[in-house]
Amino acid sequence: MREACACSWALGANGNLNQRKDAHMFIVVALVLGIVSGLRAMTSPAVTSWGARVGLLAVSGTPMAFMGFKYTPIIFILLAIGELINDKLPNTASRKAPPQFIARVLSGCLVGATVGAAAGSLTAGLLAGAVGAVVGTLGGAAARRRLAKAFGKDLPAALLEDVAAIVISIFAVSKF
Repeated sequence: MREACACSWALGANGNLNQRKDAHMFIVVALVLGIVSGLRAMTSPAVTSWGARVGLLAVSGTPMAFMGFKYTPIIFILLAIGELINDKLPNTASRKAPPQFIARVLSGCLVGATVGAAAGSLTAGLLAGAVGAVVGTLGGAAARRRLAKAFGKDLPAALLEDVAAIVISIFAVSKF
């Protein structure tokens, strides 16, 4: 039963399971959500938890079941809103500072493990999420720096990053 659940998301429109092509799609989703964790540490957990809550990510009976609990998405959404506000403040530390960097990697691990658990491979998802978070943290910092320079100030770049993080997270979770 677990094997069938792990690959049920790979059913095509005609009902055929294309395991070769789609069986490892969860790695891509975990990687993408990890990248978003590098942009905004709380956005991807908020969207991932919401996805688990509404049944897009089948995590009940796994160690990540708490992500689908009633109040988990609410908690993460509140944390994400706080982060979106805090990010615009002038004294906010760099995402590359050790505490912030570690928080982003842990966030990537959380979302990756959740996606991996839903696919039957928690460890592979966790690792993909962690790698994505490192890429997102470093790449996001570089992209934001260039955007801020192009705009002549940081706020428009930060707002674009917010929108990108939200849209990419929702897209990734909905495609799982």
